[in-house]
Amino acid sequence: MAQLISDLREEQISQNLARVREQISDATRKAGTDSGTVEILAATKYVPDEDLPTLAAAGIRLVGENRAQDLAARAARHGGLFEWDFIGALQSRRVRTILPHVRLIHSVASTSALRELDRHRALARPELAILIEVNLAREPGKSGIPPEELDSYLERAPVPVAGLMCMPPLASDPEDSRRWFAALRELAAARDLPRLSMGTSQDFLVAVQEGATIVRIGTSLYS
Repeated sequence: MAQLISDLREEQISQNLARVREQISDATRKAGTDSGTVEILAATKYVPDEDLPTLAAAGIRLVGENRAQDLAARAARHGGLFEWDFIGALQSRRVRTILPHVRLIHSVASTSALRELDRHRALARPELAILIEVNLAREPGKSGIPPEELDSYLERAPVPVAGLMCMPPLASDPEDSRRWFAALRELAAARDLPRLSMGTSQDFLVAVQEGATIVRIGTSLYS
């Protein structure tokens, strides 16, 4: 089990954030797109609760939590510091826990989650939208719906669908993820879905080149 990150310093995080922004700017320039359309989401799963104000002081404005209970507790304590997204595997029984706090849920991938969103949508913030997670590589045991089920999910979604999300197969070379990012972009473009949550610290530059509008960054911000 991974340990919490220790010794987080405002100056270092601020420098890392500036570097990531510059890297995104370079990637979008090469791709002929606008860097201003790419949001940097700080993945905070392994950030100690007491260090969240350090992230805010360093300039981070958008964070993503993987666990529903952690998100609810942290948003209650630090709600005004950030915008909050949920990026972990979404259990339907936890939908009501996160709804009052988040602007986006990145990982909707089950009929039961859609049902719970409908059942509890009165708890949601007015601007709530969701992303459908797609398992493009059809990896067994991995979250996400198969591409051929996407239209059915879009038709049944009880809240606005802003876009799509994916986690490509684990690879040592970021270029190995390019085809999956490109495939997600094509699925979204065909359905006029503007947001693409794809890319982590290891492959976010390839994701940006392929049209990511949200990159989920952890290590690159904290190391």
